Amino acid sequence: MEMHKTPEAYFASVNEHLDILQKLRSILLNTELEEKMKWGIPTYCLKNKNVAGISAFKSYAGIWFFNGVFLKDPKGVLINAQEGKTKGLRQWRFESIDDIDEKQVLKYIKEAIQNQKDGKEVKPEKKPLVIPDELKEALASDSQLSETFESLTLSCKREYAEYIAEAKRLETKQKRLEKILPMIMDKVGLNDKYK
Repeated sequence: MEMHKTPEAYFASVNEHLDILQKLRSILLNTELEEKMKWGIPTYCLKNKNVAGISAFKSYAGIWFFNGVFLKDPKGVLINAQEGKTKGLRQWRFESIDDIDEKQVLKYIKEAIQNQKDGKEVKPEKKPLVIPDELKEALASDSQLSETFESLTLSCKREYAEYIAEAKRLETKQKRLEKILPMIMDKVGLNDKYK
């Protein structure tokens, strides 16, 4: 996925449902929200807090609300795109520009803005750092590696630990461990190249 730097670059790259996106964008820009680019897509913020975003996919375009779980949703249009994974985010999908009722969309946006002003937001859960045995053994056998690992951020340590733990086979765990040991020593995060 290309990381666009400006809304114009993003919209120029859209092949499907551009009309829907432009309509949603015009509604959002007529509010107090500020348009920014985050994750390569247009995101609409209130005092640097994410409120909504828009994007196009193959079969639909949509608006999502970062804390949409708090929206009343009397029309039943909001969905959780990743049930069991996503806590606060809710999407509203449109397959055609004719599906957009501007007044209804604006009601949801205004409620989302008010919820942000009221401080309603889902706080991310803090997952404990669980270091798999293979990584524990490597850290225990090399004090410099252990010291360097401890200097990393919690999220960086978690990425390495989960990368090893997610492997099913022992051989895969060992290959992954061999891959990350030099990265740890260089204080490079596992996913830094994507940031």
